Amino acid sequence: MTRNIAINDIETSLPAGSQDFEDFIYLISHDVRNSVRALIELPQWIEDDLAEAGVKVDGSVAESIDLMNKHTGRLDRMLVDLLTFSRIGRMQAIEEVDLNDALDEVLEEVRIPSGFKVVRALDCARLTMGERDVLTLLTALISNAVKHHDRSVGKIIVSCYREGSQVVLTVRDNGPGIPSGYHARVFGAMTTLKPRDEVEGSGMGLAIARKIAKLYDGDAKVIENTENRGTTLEVRIVA
Repeated sequence: MTRNIAINDIETSLPAGSQDFEDFIYLISHDVRNSVRALIELPQWIEDDLAEAGVKVDGSVAESIDLMNKHTGRLDRMLVDLLTFSRIGRMQAIEEVDLNDALDEVLEEVRIPSGFKVVRALDCARLTMGERDVLTLLTALISNAVKHHDRSVGKIIVSCYREGSQVVLTVRDNGPGIPSGYHARVFGAMTTLKPRDEVEGSGMGLAIARKIAKLYDGDAKVIENTENRGTTLEVRIVA
């Protein structure tokens, strides 16, 4: 497991309930991303200029441009996820949300491989929370299931039911699973189980899911798996 930036360690150094950390994340994500957008375009400009000058782009030059594209794209995704993290709970009305509609919207945006099937088991289809928070939560959980799957054919089951005052949302996949020793650590910010050269991602997805859960007086965890494969992520909220 790699952990490039200990954002959650920074957070714990601030006073409890402080808005300083959220403002800090928002500012660096929003302002720095403007510069990153220029860096993303720069390799293409260089390649175009070389082509116009009659210089063939191959060998080490092509490899360097590809490397620039890879790392600037990775940095942009990281900033987008940090911005998403900072916006949780902000600028939205708390209202009754249809989970089926929210799931439809998320599945239109998330790239689901053609060999994957998403199954719904929504005993509780309506809940009260921020509409954007619902979309962000579902996106984080489903994207995580797809991203870390190790096969071209997979199954994702999205379930929701009420248990007392809580709504329990689970996303289960039939991927490789998460070793039990990492069940708590996967919710840390900027935490990945594999090097980013193997699985692209910022390591923010499950940190986002847990933050949303805690915002609504709940929590998120990995359910112990009694089978050889698969991961079940459970989010409990009061909604």
